[in-house]
This record gives sequence, C-alpha cells and structure tokens, in this order.
Amino acid sequence: MSEFIPKELSWLSFNGRVLQEAADPSVPLIERVHFLGIYSNNQDEFFKVRVAELKRQAMIESERRSQEELVTLLKQVQHEAARYQMTLNEIFRSLVSELERNGIFLRDEKSISEDQHQWVKHYFRRHVLKHINPVIIDEETDLVSFLKDQYSYLIVRMRGETNYYALIEIPTDTLPRFIRMPSEGNNTTLMFLDDVIRLCVDMIFSRLFSYDAIEAYSIKMNRDAEYDLSGNLDKSLLEDMSESLKQRLNAKPVRFAYDAAMPRDLVEFMAKELKLSSIDSLMPGNRYHNFKDFMSFPSIGGDDSEYRPLEEVHSSAFDTAATPFEAIAQKDVLLYYPYYSFDYLTEFLRQASYDPRVTSIKINIYRVASNSRVINSLIDAANNGKSVTVVVELKARFDEANNIKWASRLTDAGVKVQFGLPTLKIHSKLVLVTRREGDRLVRYAHIGTGNFNEKTAKIYTDFALFTVKKEITDEVENVFEFIEYPYTRPDFKMLLVSPLNARERITAMIDREIENKKAGLEAYIHLKVNNLVDKKIVSRLYEASKAGVKIRMVVRGMCTLKAGVKGLSENIFITSIVDRFLEHPRVMLFCAGGKDELFISSADWMTRNLDYRIEVGTQILDPDLKERIKNILLIQERDNRKARILDEKQQNVYVAKSKDEAPLRSQIAIRNYLEEVEKDLLKEMLAKKA
Repeated sequence: MSEFIPKELSWLSFNGRVLQEAADPSVPLIERVHFLGIYSNNQDEFFKVRVAELKRQAMIESERRSQEELVTLLKQVQHEAARYQMTLNEIFRSLVSELERNGIFLRDEKSISEDQHQWVKHYFRRHVLKHINPVIIDEETDLVSFLKDQYSYLIVRMRGETNYYALIEIPTDTLPRFIRMPSEGNNTTLMFLDDVIRLCVDMIFSRLFSYDAIEAYSIKMNRDAEYDLSGNLDKSLLEDMSESLKQRLNAKPVRFAYDAAMPRDLVEFMAKELKLSSIDSLMPGNRYHNFKDFMSFPSIGGDDSEYRPLEEVHSSAFDTAATPFEAIAQKDVLLYYPYYSFDYLTEFLRQASYDPRVTSIKINIYRVASNSRVINSLIDAANNGKSVTVVVELKARFDEANNIKWASRLTDAGVKVQFGLPTLKIHSKLVLVTRREGDRLVRYAHIGTGNFNEKTAKIYTDFALFTVKKEITDEVENVFEFIEYPYTRPDFKMLLVSPLNARERITAMIDREIENKKAGLEAYIHLKVNNLVDKKIVSRLYEASKAGVKIRMVVRGMCTLKAGVKGLSENIFITSIVDRFLEHPRVMLFCAGGKDELFISSADWMTRNLDYRIEVGTQILDPDLKERIKNILLIQERDNRKARILDEKQQNVYVAKSKDEAPLRSQIAIRNYLEEVEKDLLKEMLAKKA
C-alpha cells in the first residue's frame, strides 16, 4: 500500500469540507447557499486543471506512472466526484426546503401560478429573447467549437416527423441567474433564468419549426485549461501569452455534465457529437448546472441569514504614527487579513507614490483586484518621477488576461514592467520601497503570504510583515535582482527563496529536529499550509515522526501525508479548518533546540512551489510578533468547531469537543485575540507619550 494519498483524491476531500459548510445548520442560511457556489466553482477548476492533466498523462504513458495506474486513478476520481455530486443534490434539495420555511421560494416552470406564468412570458419577451441565439445542430455542426467552457446551456429537442436539435446558451453574462418574480405577502419568489427559458422555449422555435413536442435539458462542459506558449522569438511574451490563451476556447472537453432526467438516447447523442472518450467524465446531475452562480445568490432574508460584518481590528502602530514609514521604522509591523484592513497596505503605497523622499518602489504582482488601488498608486508614483518596477506574473492561472491588461497599462504609464522568467512562475508577495533619509537610503519591505488584492483580502486570511531590518530588506532587494538577472545566485540567510534555498533549508530544519530528538532534546514542528504534497518533504516528516518528533499541522487543502498511522506517522496530527474565511497563510515553527524559529511564506509544500516558482518566506525576528503568530497557531490547533481531522481515510470527521472544553471557533477567537493585543499596545504607546 502506498504511503501517499493521491493528491487528486485529497483535493476532492478538501472540496467535500466546503460542501460540509453548505450542510452545516449553524451556518447562516444564505451563506450555506453561497458555499454551494464555492464548491461548484472549485469543482469546475478541478476538472479543468487536475483532471485534464490526468487525462493527458493517461493518453500517453507517463515516466512516473503507468498508463494503467493513471486510468485507475482517473476512474477513482470520477467515482468520488459523482458521489459528491449526489451529496450536493441532496443538500440543494434540503436548502430549497429551508429557504421556503424562511419565505424564499425557488420556483420552476411547473410550480408557478397563472399570474406568475404570464409575468414570466412578458419578462422573457422584453428582457431575455433578444439575448437568445440558438445553434441548430445538424450533421455539419461542430458542437465542440460552440460550447464555451463553464457556461450552462439547454439542449433542445423538437420531436415530430423530423427531429430537430438546438443549443441555447443561458445568457448569464448579461442577465441575472436568479429572476425575482412578483410575490404575495412578505415572501420572495425566485426563478432560475434556465427555467424562464424552458417555460418560453416554444416561443423561440414554434414559428420556424414544425414539431409535436419540445423538451429542453441543461448541460455544461468543462475544457482543459492548459495552454502552450509558442516560443516565437518574433513575438513579445505579452503577445505570445495573449495568443496562447485563445487555445482554451477550443481545448478538449474533460467533463460533460447533464440533467439526470435527460433521456439516455439524448445523452448518447451529445456524447457522440462532443467526441467524448471512455476516460472523459460524463456526469449526471441536477437540472441546474453552474452552481457557482450561487456565490452571488441575492441577499434576502433576515439579518441572521448572512454573516454579519466583523469589526476590523485597528493597527495601533500605523494609527498612532504620522506616516507608515515612521511606524515601520520604530518596530516591525504585522497585519493579519481580513481582521485588519487592507487599507494599511494601500495607504503605505499611496503615501510612497508622492513622498518626496521615496526614490523607488518595487513590487510583485500575481493577482490584483479589477479596480486596483495598488496599481493606481504605482502609476501615480511613476507620474511623480519615482523609479517604479513591477514584476507581473502573466501565467497566474485564470488571471492571465487581467494581468496582460495591467501590464499594458503600467507600461503605458512609464512603469518598468518585468515578466520574470519563462520557466518559473513568480508567486512571491514582495514590496520594496527605498527612501532617502538624511545621507542614507533606507529600504522598507513588505513580505506577505497573500496577493495584493483588495477583494480577496476581505475573504482570505493572510499575514503581512512590514520591516526595515537591513538583514531582511537587503535580501528582498536581492530577490528582485535575481528576477531581473536569473544567472546570479545570491546568498540568502534570512529568507527562504524558492527555487534557490527553500527546499534545502526546510529539509535541514526537519533533519535538525530529528537529530535533536535522538540526542534527547525537545523537538517539535508546527506547520500551517494550504497544500502538503511534495513527496520528499512528506517522507522527511515520516522520518521525523518515527524518531519521535511531535508534528502538529493545519492543512486547508490537499494533503498526501497519511497521519496517525502506527509505525509511520503516529506522532503526526493534522486538522483542516474550513470556515467563513479562506485559510491562506503558510507558517512554519521549529523547536530549534528551544529557540523557536518561526517563518511565514508564500510557498506551499508542493514540488511546484519549492522547485518551479519564485517564492519567498522570511524568519520572524521580532520576539513580540513571533509570540503573536505562535498564539494564532495555537488557537487554530485548538479549534473544535470548524476543524476536521485529516487521516488516511479522509472522512473529514469534525474535531470532537471534550466535556471540560469550551467551544472554540478559531477565526472568531483570533479576531478577538488580535483586538486585545492591539488594545494593550495602544495603552503602552499612550503611556510612553504621557
């Protein structure tokens, strides 16, 4: 039996934890509906990326995996995905009933009143019909080229002496997915746009086609999200990337989802038309697809139907200083989003853009918001004569087009734009501001675990360290130098930099714990990551466990390590927290012979992050900040409300609360802890000034 859980199955188990939130009665009702959307969106990406990769490998025998092994795994993945689809359908039915108990009705074309029927027809004529452009399917039609990835469609069959087939795209780009209809009393009645079209489908075809009966069923297709860069030397990377993205429009299908009520002969007809192979996923499901639209389900219902906004924690360091630079110069500052406002970071950049003493700004861009204040400040800085360098990662998956747009805009504004390395994604979260103070240049650095994105900073938890410590800021400068001149090999002592030293340093720190344990010293490892997949690192953790090193981990997503297995990993205990916010930081704590060395990082423990991306982690030197992060880790490890146990069976069993334990929901407890910390700090600051 393998010592490793297949990462694809582990990922499905993670998304199963998301689905648990949709089923959890303690979660507000509308939030549960939103979790259905998150699950569906995740599942789409999984098929487009991971299943597509498995399919490609299965079609040509891999050096590392036999074709038989890959096909077997692919079938396991499809079986698990189908099982979760059944669970989703059950949860959806349950939520529909609960919505009704709360006066929110989801009606289909068969369950509305006559008055509502007439209203829907009127709405269809006035608002929907103009967006309907059916594709008539005949023997000349290349259906694969018409179906867009991740869009919902209706396949229409007109039965008569001659059967006609047509494809209708549900126009969710221009119309809301949920149509609010007239209701009686205080109730709210909604209808899927899909059902509006179903009810009125006869109005689309009756004048042009002769038939006895007409039927419409929902379908959806996912395509392979991979693309190839041409490597054409006559093109810029920007041009090459733009053209390569067009490949996704015609990429091969990897999943075909259809209404389970769809007749078998129609399913077979579609499978033939789409040229689906035996290893593709044909997945029966609900009459509705693209549950991702539930992420934007309308905010209706009482105050308790959604999470109430959490009051932001104020940074006493930034709030009491005249400028962000003054605050950072006095002491390292740590933020933890979304408990702190992202505005502190944008204000840091805004002031840097016009501060006469600032000479240069350097930053990595991986994912930014559609209306980014970060980008605006960088452009303002260039306009104010600052030297501005922006490293834009064009290959940020599904954000490629957005980043191409920003790169063009920055270039037009006179910003020096770099695209990094063709073979390495740049995933680090760095800012470096150089400021002339007296007769010297002082560098202010930001090292984070999350993207510079105002939108995701409200829903992702992430650490952000601001420091002026020369031993760190000099090395941040060296990272930017390495990106520009990759033939150089800077020496990093404070920073963990992939692919230069991170793997070696992490392995050495694990080995040190093993040696210390063998020598009779205290030894432990505490780890928080999104994904733990790298086999070499997992194997070292197994060795550490066998040596008696206590290992405690919080892993949000994929985890290929089998925890709690006697003789292999009995000293390893792993939990996963899925809650209101998406857990995103990476934190490493090593006993180090009692010194407690702690790091935050942008890198997960995956092969791609350690060997094929530029990632940056930093040791936390400030003792107060180190203690703060340790306490946050401890709170998460004690979670008994939203933590699930990760073991070899992947059952996602919740951590049980003991009789003498108080309920602890870590995300709320951390916010309250940080508020108390900042109150105490503010008191100390005011006392010093007095």
